Amino acid sequence: MTWSSYVVESLPTDSELLLQIEPRQPVNILDVVEQHAEAVEAALAAHGAVLMRGFDLSDERVLATLFERLWAPPLTYVYRSTPRTNIGNGVYTATEYPAALEIPMHNENAYQRDWPTRIGFHCVTPSATGGQTPLADVRRVTDRIDAAVVAEFRERKVSYVRNYTDFVDLPWRTVFQTESKSAVEDYCREHDIDFSWTDEGLTTRQVCQGTAKHPESGEELWFNQAQLFHVSSLGQEMMSQMIDTFGERGLPRNAYFGGGESIPVDVIAHVRDAFEREKIVFDWRENDILILDNMQVAHGRRPFTGPRRVLVSMGRPYSSV
Repeated sequence: MTWSSYVVESLPTDSELLLQIEPRQPVNILDVVEQHAEAVEAALAAHGAVLMRGFDLSDERVLATLFERLWAPPLTYVYRSTPRTNIGNGVYTATEYPAALEIPMHNENAYQRDWPTRIGFHCVTPSATGGQTPLADVRRVTDRIDAAVVAEFRERKVSYVRNYTDFVDLPWRTVFQTESKSAVEDYCREHDIDFSWTDEGLTTRQVCQGTAKHPESGEELWFNQAQLFHVSSLGQEMMSQMIDTFGERGLPRNAYFGGGESIPVDVIAHVRDAFEREKIVFDWRENDILILDNMQVAHGRRPFTGPRRVLVSMGRPYSSV
């Protein structure tokens, strides 16, 4: 199948990361993905990101149905790192951080050993200003990161340490989506997460991959969230305040090398710069559907004003173990 019945544009032209597809006449998006699932997959393999714009959408549940038809049941969002609202059927709100904050570039769930290889976004209501979802080609990001840094993270891996309380960051009940301590313990044992209960709540530690091989292409890609979890992501002033308040080992979250050694701030800054240099940005329109290969393409969120409603669903799970 070709996209001859559609207006097709690759953005940006130097990398062709994002394939924008718009019908020449009204057509229901579910009919397209059901009849041409292989073409959607081929577009994702070639570009990494597909923006479907101007299609007829039935309602907010369309994302769940789309994922069911392409990649079987959508995934649930457990062991959370950000606040979201469950809409139902595997659909969630995008991360509910304050509008004035920017969400750095990342691959969804790259702080875990299991992750979705597909993630989709439905823009129900675009913001008045800002609110874009920047994208970055992770292959190009990996090439930008110094080869010695890539090798170091491949070998040493990344350790994510989280200290859960009821007053800073997400409480453990929200992260694990349960009120049961025994259910948390079962989840941690099943996923090889070290845990200990404290007077304040819970501490967890998990060592995960620094890089990962794409299951289809076999390419080695930078795949972790050290740049998000590392305390330096808060900025110099806030980092100093948090360390003074909690101590480095008591921080609500932080990233280390797999053996527990500190990751230098300048290394994390180098990684962030690689993502920033590969950013592309497009403006959301109402009822846009964006589908990403979650390993090939990283995403973030720009600050915004006015109401903004973007929904998310994830599918086709992959495990590094």
